[in-house]
Amino acid sequence: MEALHQLEENMAVGLVFGFEPRPVIREWSLEDFLKHHPVKFNGKTTPDAADRWLKDLERIFDVKMCLVDNRLTFAIYMLTGEAEHWWISTKSIMEERGEPVTWKAFKGKFLSEYFPNSVKYANEVEFLQLTQGNKTVVDYAEKFKHLNRFYTLQLDEEWRCQKF
Repeated sequence: MEALHQLEENMAVGLVFGFEPRPVIREWSLEDFLKHHPVKFNGKTTPDAADRWLKDLERIFDVKMCLVDNRLTFAIYMLTGEAEHWWISTKSIMEERGEPVTWKAFKGKFLSEYFPNSVKYANEVEFLQLTQGNKTVVDYAEKFKHLNRFYTLQLDEEWRCQKF
């Protein structure tokens, strides 16, 4: 089991840095993580803010080559209030069902709770129906870039130019 875990960790690092040469990974402490001033998450926010919170954590983890085991621990540490209660309950249910409590599982449960598919689909529809209308070019461009990330199909440059 440990060998599979190490292989998964090596793959994650390999995707970020390439497979050779591999940088030396140093154990990363909670104090090291907190030096990057991650934001606490209380669950009382918009789906976009929840998605952004998770992406911000992942950016820190990836840049600092944080081990997969520590990612879950550090993310849980950043949960407060309603979100902390949600995780305690969710983790308990997962353990009762024999589901693995991993970083990957946490991300899936977190997004399902705070950034559900219904919101993603609504943003995708909004993107497909987006027109400039009364918006300034700058406002339209910002909205286009924001909603573009929710579109599930591959976009080629020609389509983007026609749409934009």
